[in-house]
Amino acid sequence: MKAYVFPGQGAQFSGMGKDLYEASELAKAMFGEANEILGFDIQKIMFEGSDEELRQTKVTQPAIFLHSTILSACLGEQFKPDMVAGHSLGEFSALVANQSISFRDGLSLVAKRAMAMQKACEAEPSTMAAILALEDDKVEAVCQEIEGIVVPANYNCPGQLVISGAIPAVEEACEKLLAAGAKKAALLKVGGAFHSPLMEPAREELARAIEQTAFKTPICPVYQNVSGMGVNDPSQIKENLVAQLTAPVRWTQTMKQMISDGAEEVVEVGPGRVLQGLFKKVDRAFPTSSATLEEMA
Repeated sequence: MKAYVFPGQGAQFSGMGKDLYEASELAKAMFGEANEILGFDIQKIMFEGSDEELRQTKVTQPAIFLHSTILSACLGEQFKPDMVAGHSLGEFSALVANQSISFRDGLSLVAKRAMAMQKACEAEPSTMAAILALEDDKVEAVCQEIEGIVVPANYNCPGQLVISGAIPAVEEACEKLLAAGAKKAALLKVGGAFHSPLMEPAREELARAIEQTAFKTPICPVYQNVSGMGVNDPSQIKENLVAQLTAPVRWTQTMKQMISDGAEEVVEVGPGRVLQGLFKKVDRAFPTSSATLEEMA
């Protein structure tokens, strides 16, 4: 069984998608549609923009989504998933790829999500930090001890957990986690506390948009961030997608569940190779690869 996985924020780079655009008429048409939906020339920013321009949330999220969904569309009949999953933002790419939602609706939701998250970030100073080489339960216990808002946000792989919350609480947690034996506790260069209660205003805004969007039964299960389990039911997919903004990304659990359910190889669709590296942390021998232009129909 073949699993396809889709990266989240942080995988962007200047020039992303240009090779797709030059190689495919379908890609050209999809980029044109994207500019119309977004109301600005994202294609130009992706192909020629600076790293700083690409780091703007309103650009980053649609850019990664576009790279992933256009690449999967260009694979044509070569794209035959038995299961899909996406890390955070990547879950939207996965849902377009498995035909649960349309490309147009997916991009509209991603644009709304990005703007809602940006607003939530500006409302209260907040941040995230990566904690390395400490057991998940110890990280969870330290977060619960602290008075301010700080929670586990991304269970990326065994020994790598990202925490999220108000700046003083995250800083205090980092000190305590280092004292508890973490190899590293490093603040991340992010605009806010993603996957934490501080995203509640964004969750409410996105929930309204998701409720108005048509979801269909997908061609294969999507392993969703909030549970790590494969889901086929459109109403359950919607519910989990709404919950995702304030709930942790259970990527460690997702990877293990996909392998347990019969995944024999994983293909990463989009910029970067981060997710392949995380699978290798679960099982060093597990076959991983990147989707490439050579496979395009």
